[in-house]
Amino acid sequence: MRWPWPDPRAAALLAPLLMTAAPAAVARPDAATLYSQRCAACHGAERLGGRGPALLPENMGRLRPPQAGAVIARGRPATQMPGFADTLSPPEIEALTAFIYSPAPPDLRWGATEIEETRSVLVPPERLPARPVFDADPLNLFVVVETGDHHATVLDGDRFAPIHRFPTRPALHGGPKFSPDGRFVYLMSRDGWVTKYDLYSLQPVAEVRAGVNSRNVALSSDGRFVAVANYLPHSLVLLDAGDLSVKRVVPAVALRGGATSRVSAVYDARPRRSFIVAMKDIPEVWEVSYDDNAPPVYTGLVHSHEKGMVEGLAASAGLFALRRIAVEEPLDDFMFDPPYRSLLGSAREGGRTVVVNLTVGRPVATVPLEGLPHLGSGITWMREGRRLLATPHLKEPQVSVIDMANWGVVARIPTDGPGFFLRSHERTPYAWTDSMMGGPGARDTIQVIDKRSLEVVRRLRPAPGRTAAHVEFTRDGRHALVSVWEDDGAVVVYDAESFEEVARLPMRRPSGKYNVFNKITLSEGTSH
Repeated sequence: MRWPWPDPRAAALLAPLLMTAAPAAVARPDAATLYSQRCAACHGAERLGGRGPALLPENMGRLRPPQAGAVIARGRPATQMPGFADTLSPPEIEALTAFIYSPAPPDLRWGATEIEETRSVLVPPERLPARPVFDADPLNLFVVVETGDHHATVLDGDRFAPIHRFPTRPALHGGPKFSPDGRFVYLMSRDGWVTKYDLYSLQPVAEVRAGVNSRNVALSSDGRFVAVANYLPHSLVLLDAGDLSVKRVVPAVALRGGATSRVSAVYDARPRRSFIVAMKDIPEVWEVSYDDNAPPVYTGLVHSHEKGMVEGLAASAGLFALRRIAVEEPLDDFMFDPPYRSLLGSAREGGRTVVVNLTVGRPVATVPLEGLPHLGSGITWMREGRRLLATPHLKEPQVSVIDMANWGVVARIPTDGPGFFLRSHERTPYAWTDSMMGGPGARDTIQVIDKRSLEVVRRLRPAPGRTAAHVEFTRDGRHALVSVWEDDGAVVVYDAESFEEVARLPMRRPSGKYNVFNKITLSEGTSH
């Protein structure tokens, strides 16, 4: 496999195939034949992807059919996707559009064999330098994901200057994860490609495709394993973090009934030495241990009236032991309390948040939170001797604040519009949230909340009329970086105390910025 991807020479090689004369117009175009002739060379014979991304409904994201038809007709800038308006008739383009939104092949397989066939070790460990090739603080770097043209920028968090910019797989999805020493970053695309990138030598070192449609990755706290949550196929994939070889593929199958599920999220629970896994379609939360000495896990549970306890048969122990926790409905978004004893989860259609105690393995409380709280972006802090948790809402213009001692709602802080991200830092009294899910007049605003008074004390508009989102702090908490979330956007740096603008760096739709130190130390002000 060559890097960078895609190989610019591929366009010249594929041009004769892609641009051949259009077949004669027919009343009812054969979409499968058109796809084979025009698309399969880049996107795969079964639409699973190749040089180009997978063309399946699950992989389209927010791209609606009319927009997809426009891409087929006109192509896509900054990619190798050509336009076919001159070689295909409107009915043919319409037929192709409908074809790529048809369901995935029913016999789709993407197991250990298929995954291993995609794996590449690009740079062996012995060829990597012992020290960074730059003079910036390696723990105060930011990795900025620029989805506008599928690149990432390594940013010096002291000088606010780009160190390096490199191409990524299209449509990175889910936050990058850093190795415990901060040297490596793991990036994942919606098409399931996992790339291990060396921040010391500024180059990719390994890559593998762990799924066809994937949601996010997690890295074990000991740096040994990468876990990948897949929508398609329904599986959790465990990789060796060194060379990305497959350790185990775990089908997402319910304990009873045999129903399968999309895996909506996986996170590392550091003190528990385990991965916590959320299921989209079945009412279970999984805990997968990466402790070599994990105690036995029991399944086939029944209630003993004589003993008044739950008992069953030991299913597994040690490395990758799987524990299932039953919940009333699937929880597809969640966060942990700082000790990782409890998780708070919400369902996409539910009006409440469920507190699951991971020690006893069952729900213990509910919190009434309407408007789809985005718990994956929640943060916590101490106030007057009590630990508070705050979360934005995707469908309500507010931030909810919860007392984690009794799970009561302390405050509902009004915002200009529904938000997606909430961020802070241990060394600042403020939390910053966006209103990017709101309409005009709201989505360009960042609200600064005083964590002491629980009130909005400042509103910032980095680029009036343009979407502002995703705040991340520097290692010392002195500066906050905000994205102008547009194709010709920017990363805007603010002084976290005075709220004055310090720097503005042009970027191509900077969807997220991730500080190495804050991530590997589990800063209470950012997502983990």
